[in-house]
Amino acid sequence: MIIPLRSASLALVILASLPALAADKVLVYTRNFTKDGKGFVHDNIAACTKAIKELAAGNGFEAEVSEDPAVFAAANLKQYKALIFANSNNEAFANEEQRAAFKAYIEGGGGFVGIHSSSGSERDWPYFQQVQGGKFLVHAVLQKFTIKVLDAAHPATAHLGKTWEWSDECYFFTNLNPDLKVLLAVDTTVPLQKFSLQQPTLGKLNGEFPLAWCHELNGARAFYTSLGHKIEYYSDPTFRKHVLGGILWVLKAKQQQN
Repeated sequence: MIIPLRSASLALVILASLPALAADKVLVYTRNFTKDGKGFVHDNIAACTKAIKELAAGNGFEAEVSEDPAVFAAANLKQYKALIFANSNNEAFANEEQRAAFKAYIEGGGGFVGIHSSSGSERDWPYFQQVQGGKFLVHAVLQKFTIKVLDAAHPATAHLGKTWEWSDECYFFTNLNPDLKVLLAVDTTVPLQKFSLQQPTLGKLNGEFPLAWCHELNGARAFYTSLGHKIEYYSDPTFRKHVLGGILWVLKAKQQQN
């Protein structure tokens, strides 16, 4: 069928007048705070936020970065499809109103992503730990270790094979949410240097020491990875695909290559 020139021109005018589809927007949150000023602040935060912004630009979503807890107001959070706690630590919020806004956001179906030290955020608030999936307990010294890939189909792990040799701080947790789907776990057949896996306080799920996981609650999706200690990891293609896959899964978007 041949469209008359006048009709084709009209169609172009109509298409041009339609509003552009808004990209999914995420908040990348980095607060590290303790009242005594002694909390550990990672030097990787700038690299982490830069990587997420680059991943956003290439994969159809938009990332805004803040360390200001005032962003946790119900009216403000409505603009975001997911909250990414990117190497945050200790007190994420300044007051109970901000905690209430976070809880309402999650219970309203908003997404959550946690990266590395975010599991050390809000250590006294069980609800935050339930959403994130657990609370940081202890880590082994930074070293190369073997990671088991327990879910080879998830967007965050599909590129890794059956095992992943990686150098990092091997995290262990407490207060693990029993509903988690564990994606990556410590390979306990390979001993860790200067660290005993026999400590009774180390949390397990189904016999595994989890390193990355996902779950759904109240219609919201949450993803967490304990990996990502060093600055250079955020320019590593394998690690970036891991983080990107988790973010896209939370956004319920199709995984794209980056």
